[in-house]
Amino acid sequence: MNPKPENPLKIAQLICVLLIPVTLGCGVLGQLDSPTPTPPLTESQTPIITSTSPPTVTPTATVIPTVCGAPPVMFILLIGSDARQDTYNTGLADAVRIVRVDFVEPVGIRLLPFPRDLYVEIPAIASNSGITHGKLNQAYLYGNPGYGYYEGEGQGPGLLARTLEYNFGARVDHYAAVNLQTFVKIVDALGGINVDLPYRIDGRVPKSKDFNLVFPAGNQHLNGYRTMLLARLRTQGDARRIEIQNLILKALAVKAFQPVTILRLPGLIEAFHGSVQTDLEAGAIAQLVCLTSVIDSKQIEFDAFPEALFTVGRVQDPVLGNTSILSADTALMHQYVQNFNNGAPLVIEEGEGISP
Repeated sequence: MNPKPENPLKIAQLICVLLIPVTLGCGVLGQLDSPTPTPPLTESQTPIITSTSPPTVTPTATVIPTVCGAPPVMFILLIGSDARQDTYNTGLADAVRIVRVDFVEPVGIRLLPFPRDLYVEIPAIASNSGITHGKLNQAYLYGNPGYGYYEGEGQGPGLLARTLEYNFGARVDHYAAVNLQTFVKIVDALGGINVDLPYRIDGRVPKSKDFNLVFPAGNQHLNGYRTMLLARLRTQGDARRIEIQNLILKALAVKAFQPVTILRLPGLIEAFHGSVQTDLEAGAIAQLVCLTSVIDSKQIEFDAFPEALFTVGRVQDPVLGNTSILSADTALMHQYVQNFNNGAPLVIEEGEGISP
């Protein structure tokens, strides 16, 4: 999972599939070919038959039929970096989601957010930094070149994926990280989005007169900058912020259905040039693009851990000092993640056993 720059066309395809996965008419996406089936014999072709000894019958594993020539399931770690510069040398993971893409009929996409303030054990860096624990979002920071504590694959996304697997049994096959500047460009290239807020959000500090941080309840049109501000505000805690972020993702999906989106593709391509940190190769992108032809918005689910699972506390962190954190029953959270991995509902019935 080594990060590499991608060409503009691939980045536009990646964003259409991951950030607005219900896109069905991305125009230039058709340039990526779906896996080609073996052509049948024509009348001019004569199959060659040779005599051979009867083959030895050996048991074979059951092959699960999938669409788009893809594996049965693909797990993608999506990261929203709070880096203000257009690089990925530093920056915390401001938003962390795992996307489960199911290529087995019935196909579907599920997104599971992880609170960034979860205090976890961060593996594989103690020998370089002496740090063994931190907030989940710090794992991404420590793995990227600015800190360089991590010597494994994938830099910041690789260490964050490893941390999620180590603590909760999460599965990650690929990753994509988007920084603040790129996120703003995405929304602006789409012409802004319409978000229907269930309540008023005021992110101003005392005496501030910045009305960009005030969002009334109800439907409103937001440009990239205001959408970025809304996505980052935590006036009512991380759980409410995750809900608002899900509303923003749904608004992006709605915008993707509009025919005018196709006209904005040149702007999308330009916006994403060299601005996404990802290990997705052309083959995996082609499979994701292919999936958009057989999926609709009803097959996209936004999961969430129950709020009662988390407890607010404080710890003395070696880097952050005395800081607020979230803690959770690791074994119980592991069970929720296992259900997500298996494609099962993200619920645990009362009295259900918890597997480590």
